[in-house]
Amino acid sequence: MHQILIPYINKHNIKPLTKQEELLLSSSFKLKKVRKKQYFLQEGEVCTFTGFIIKGAMRMYRVDENGVEHILHLYTENYWATDRESSIMLTPSRYNIDAWEDTELLVISRAEMLDLMEKIPALVTMFQKLDERNAIASHRRLNSSISQNAEERYHEFAKNHPQFIQRFPLHIIASYIGITKSTLSRIRGYKK
Repeated sequence: MHQILIPYINKHNIKPLTKQEELLLSSSFKLKKVRKKQYFLQEGEVCTFTGFIIKGAMRMYRVDENGVEHILHLYTENYWATDRESSIMLTPSRYNIDAWEDTELLVISRAEMLDLMEKIPALVTMFQKLDERNAIASHRRLNSSISQNAEERYHEFAKNHPQFIQRFPLHIIASYIGITKSTLSRIRGYKK
């Protein structure tokens, strides 16, 4: 399992991990299996861990007072699943993260990750790059939601995330891009 994480970290750095750093990583991350529909994190829990997805698909969402799910994040292989706000602020999460498919993750506690980041500078570099990409993606998603119509949002999403189209059903994709399932069905049925 670690043979997937180590190349992922190396891909985000100029200098590859040393053998000692690889061993330290391998001993720090633990394999966790989450069955389909099983929670990785439930609303109200403090998120004290993060998981790197090796196999499977997950979603992060919130259920409003009317019982409607609002999808914040979708995750597949090579994505990090966590609630950063809860983890950093040590506050109860407002979100759920559950497995959409049977999922395998390499999991580490926040405390262990902070310790590793002191010992392995490549982790700091990797997370800085990921934070930059996440900030850009968040701005694009926000801009899309306020300036594009439903069809434009779907086509941009499909272009940028084709792996999600194959792995998640219409109602989840619709929620993620902020439209109804019936609108998405209509868009997908319409050919230009």
